[in-house]
Amino acid sequence: MGHRLSKIYTRTGDAGTTGLADGSRVAKDSARIAALGELDELNSVVGLLLTEELPEGIRRLLTGVQHDLFDLGGEMAIPGSALLNEKSVGELEAAIDRWNAELAPLKEFILPGGTRAAALAHLARGVCRRAERQLVGVAATETISETGRKYVNRLSDLLFVLGRTLNRIAGRGDVLWQKDRAR
Repeated sequence: MGHRLSKIYTRTGDAGTTGLADGSRVAKDSARIAALGELDELNSVVGLLLTEELPEGIRRLLTGVQHDLFDLGGEMAIPGSALLNEKSVGELEAAIDRWNAELAPLKEFILPGGTRAAALAHLARGVCRRAERQLVGVAATETISETGRKYVNRLSDLLFVLGRTLNRIAGRGDVLWQKDRAR
């Protein structure tokens, strides 16, 4: 394979536009570029979570998620493309079911926290939900993959379950929201 990036700065974006992979140029503040940035930030937060000590099954799962998010970013960079498929959504659903089966049913809302790894999973979930909102915004005016939107929706659920799972594995419980706490 040849070099993908032989020169990091190109100066082509100095006027406030950026190039898409199909050769077209769009404003750097367009909804599509904003969605691409949200997906990049989400992938970075998942990468940060991967720096923690994690069970191998979760590590493999999140590494696969990073590749899927890169593919989804590719969809945003190439208008009209579809790089993710329903199998990717199904894999997330299976992972949610697997990890959630080991958790106690929730009776209260929980707060992000507990262990550092769990808190990072919750941070990734928050960024994921922001990315999803941005994708929905793009879909209001442009055609984008329905599978990609489903994927990000399931991913936020998975990250919530993984936050709880990582606390359980570390011997910590969920951090419960205290509705009637003394003020």
